[in-house]
Amino acid sequence: MGLTPHHAPPAAPRTPPGAAPAHQATHAPAHPAGAVLAIDAGNSKTDVALIAPDGQVTGTARAGGFHPARLGPAGAVDVLAGAVAEVLGGAAGRPHPVAHVAACLANVDLPVEEEQLAAELHRRGWAPSVDVRNDTFAILRAGIAEPRGVAVVCGTGINCVGMLPDGRTARFPALGRISGDWGGGWGLVEEAIWHAARAEDGRGGPTALARTLPAHFDLASVYALIEGLHLKRISEVQCYQLAPVVFATAADGDPVARSLVDRLADEVVVMVTVALDRLGLRDAEVPVLLGGGLLAARHPQLDGRVQALLAERAPRAVPRVVTAKPVLGAALLGLDHTGAPPDAHARVRAYFGFPSAG
Repeated sequence: MGLTPHHAPPAAPRTPPGAAPAHQATHAPAHPAGAVLAIDAGNSKTDVALIAPDGQVTGTARAGGFHPARLGPAGAVDVLAGAVAEVLGGAAGRPHPVAHVAACLANVDLPVEEEQLAAELHRRGWAPSVDVRNDTFAILRAGIAEPRGVAVVCGTGINCVGMLPDGRTARFPALGRISGDWGGGWGLVEEAIWHAARAEDGRGGPTALARTLPAHFDLASVYALIEGLHLKRISEVQCYQLAPVVFATAADGDPVARSLVDRLADEVVVMVTVALDRLGLRDAEVPVLLGGGLLAARHPQLDGRVQALLAERAPRAVPRVVTAKPVLGAALLGLDHTGAPPDAHARVRAYFGFPSAG
């Protein structure tokens, strides 16, 4: 079974948080014999793949991160346009026209944002049909064979979605602290620097983070790290590289770093259990997909605590770490839309090295 599209029509009001009906795509239906242009756009990178109707992957390319809030819809799509041109150009003379764009995009968290990006993608003329979703749906679709389950993405940011076969979903705005969120690499690093700064200047207790974080950049103090961040000598991308330092410091036994990793695990599990509750799945045997760079890395403390808390709070949940590229999920969503046969789904799964859906 395929997942119901999540592209909101312009006149539809936003459904309040909870179990919400899925948003329906408004653009023209895809031709069943057409190819699928699959896009997974994350904070740090974008993967694009062209999928033939039989599931053969005929081209792949990579572009930079996707940031529509900073660049606007047109500017954000411009970033991935080169990768799209590469896969389309490499498939010159292809026997099947591109019928559908399946785009799973980071930083597209509200229906109005989905509308704006769908309109921009449609304007590019890459296909007559366009479906835009938050990138968390790519992880969900990659890990399931039917539209029933919950997925958490924990990479640079954190988000969670759940879905039932009747199209109802559970979602979070995922806009950061203003929408009640904490976690992902940005949240983890920001909190670690906060503790390190207070340890260095005396307002807080000691932590090895005051040494390990600046040392990553060959700096002598947290003050120098803060100055580098404030003056933009250290970029956001470079700052995110401190997440593995936090995990390594925790693994070495630092209590503050360990408390941060535990807090991140708690946040992952609370999102999962709330989504399960909204969909009435807390007591059901249901897949829980864990994806994104931090969860896919299987850091022992983080992974162990997530697994233990899920076993305690949702004992029938079946957690599974999704290590395949999320563009697989976008490809499967596209094949769902075009009505491709099961062997097409199996073929694209085999290409991306994730052949079985839990």
